[in-house]
Amino acid sequence: MNCQPWLKALVYNCTNINHSCSLCSALAEQRYPLCIACEQALPWLDEYCLRCALPLPMAGLICAQCSRRPPAYDQVVAPWHYGFPLDTLISRFKHNNQWPLGRLMAELLGLNLHHRYQEGMPRPDLLLPVPLARRRLRERGFNQAAMLGRWLSKALLIKCEERLLLRTRETPAQQHLDARARRHNLRRAFALADQASLKGRHVAVIDDVLTTGTTAQAIAQLLRQAGARRIDVYCLARTAKPGQA
Repeated sequence: MNCQPWLKALVYNCTNINHSCSLCSALAEQRYPLCIACEQALPWLDEYCLRCALPLPMAGLICAQCSRRPPAYDQVVAPWHYGFPLDTLISRFKHNNQWPLGRLMAELLGLNLHHRYQEGMPRPDLLLPVPLARRRLRERGFNQAAMLGRWLSKALLIKCEERLLLRTRETPAQQHLDARARRHNLRRAFALADQASLKGRHVAVIDDVLTTGTTAQAIAQLLRQAGARRIDVYCLARTAKPGQA
């Protein structure tokens, strides 16, 4: 019995799925589940600090904080600012286990990074997801940064190393802390399993949202001490300053 025609039809059906948009449920008509109208409606970050990606009124500037005290990392890449409806998508991914939404955002981030590479932005040698505290990992069941790192690794063909960057102690959640409390909270919270493997390398730290940049700064300082040549931060969204639209 020859099953080859059936197999070909199955492959055709699997590779030509009519996706429904994850936001409005309309026919997406794209290779990922997001229609063009909803994709355009996302809070795209067009004007931002060239160093930390803080939303700014004009493009091509460096914010006052980065000018006064340059961060330990070289550049933050975030396609969106943290606003509706992206904030809802991230929350559903992190807290409601809606992993397809995380994969969708990772795919869009990967396309954004591909475009930036074509425009001359350096490609990293390694992706390093921000580790999650053990207690929070047990409660949530997964590390959203690690999942983003795996999806980006496949899309960008860059190795993702999940065990190189370690969380050495439990810390309270950062969400409700101010910048000074966040810095104190993360003091000696991270370590490296193998510092020698980072000497002279370009690495990209992966996280979902960058708020004050305290976590990114603490990790970047650690990576600098280990000899990393360049440190970028890849995340889905960047928050504005408190009170800023």
